[in-house]
Amino acid sequence: WVIIPGGNLGNVSALGAGFDLMLELGLIDRRPRICVAQAAHAAPLYHSFRRGFADLEAVAAQPTLASAIQIGNPVSWKKAIRALRRADGVVEQATEAELADAAAKADRHGLFTCPHTGVALAALEKLTAAGTIAAGARVVVISTASGLKFADFKVGYHEGRLAAAPDPRWRPPCLLYTSDAADERSS
Repeated sequence: WVIIPGGNLGNVSALGAGFDLMLELGLIDRRPRICVAQAAHAAPLYHSFRRGFADLEAVAAQPTLASAIQIGNPVSWKKAIRALRRADGVVEQATEAELADAAAKADRHGLFTCPHTGVALAALEKLTAAGTIAAGARVVVISTASGLKFADFKVGYHEGRLAAAPDPRWRPPCLLYTSDAADERSS
């Protein structure tokens, strides 16, 4: 499995084309399955998938923490659907709370993920819970950016300031002070 966040969907068709080429060259013996993960506030491909990949109906994308994939009328949707069909692919969506919790959970294991990767990680959790992805399956989650670009998202989550995820599942931040800072605070 390969799970990729999807907005305009050009990355999905490119991923599929890359796997097609690898298969043709004999570098792999089968295509990995692909999952496109979309933010629930901008998920036209997800809704098309739920209708058997019926024609995509553009949506008015709502603001999402995963701003780079906040696209309600993706340009490359036809190519993405062709790639998904060749790869026996699926599409999943993640709510704002699900993507924020998934990103924070990954951070607890040493990653520092962006909200877009949080969408893909939340999709992984949902597909595993549903049995679509079997326990023990090999899964690659594509990370599209560093969490360093989203420090406000990270701090806001742990301080409970994100309206979309007001009840973080993971611990609040632990403030650390140097001995000099501690001395200054006590005087």
